[in-house]
Amino acid sequence: MREIVFDTETTGLSPLAGDRMVEIGCVELVNRCETGRTFHAYFNPDRPMPSGAEAVHGLTDRFLSDKPRFHEKVGELLDFIGDSPLVAHNASFDFAFVNHELNNCGRALICTSRMVDTLALARQRHPGSKHNLDALCTRFGVDRSLRIKHGALIDAQLLAQVYVELTGGRQIGLSLAAEDRPGLALSDAEAARAEPVAIVVRPPRPHCASEEELMRHAAFLTGLTDPIWHRLTQGGGGA
Repeated sequence: MREIVFDTETTGLSPLAGDRMVEIGCVELVNRCETGRTFHAYFNPDRPMPSGAEAVHGLTDRFLSDKPRFHEKVGELLDFIGDSPLVAHNASFDFAFVNHELNNCGRALICTSRMVDTLALARQRHPGSKHNLDALCTRFGVDRSLRIKHGALIDAQLLAQVYVELTGGRQIGLSLAAEDRPGLALSDAEAARAEPVAIVVRPPRPHCASEEELMRHAAFLTGLTDPIWHRLTQGGGGA
């Protein structure tokens, strides 16, 4: 199954208030694995960048001044995403901006039935916890050291890893059932011809330490500085 994980950066919070999308980053997943294919573009919003938004993503008026308008790149974007499900964090926000830009240039809107919201998935799986991207990266051990400011492509790449963990981790689809692994089940005749498996039974290990082991252990303990059991036996323990 092909899916596209994406993120956007904007001039503000509401396209209905005149805010525009200034960056989009998309990452292709096939069967929940990154293929290495991405789409990334900056857009000139034809309006000033508010200081609050600039503080979040670092995209300035000067940087965006020579970038293409959305309508100049929309064909490439639509070709990349195709008809695949679209995964985003707080997806209704990103969908609103993408559809606003599509509407502005006379393109068909993307149906929200294709929307997969990782924020909703995270709230369902870990109720009461923090659910922003930084917190989810920390929870799942995703390295975000390169994320100095918000950026659409790097955020989409991080979200792709988080999404895999939210939906089962790297072993998604693993099944031990023979019927789920075509070609691995043996017929009765093949099983009858199969070589028997030799089982080696090891002798039981003695549970008592030898004299030599006890001496080595005692020598090891003498090298410890202020072991906790000394504090406990001297009445200083307990937490």
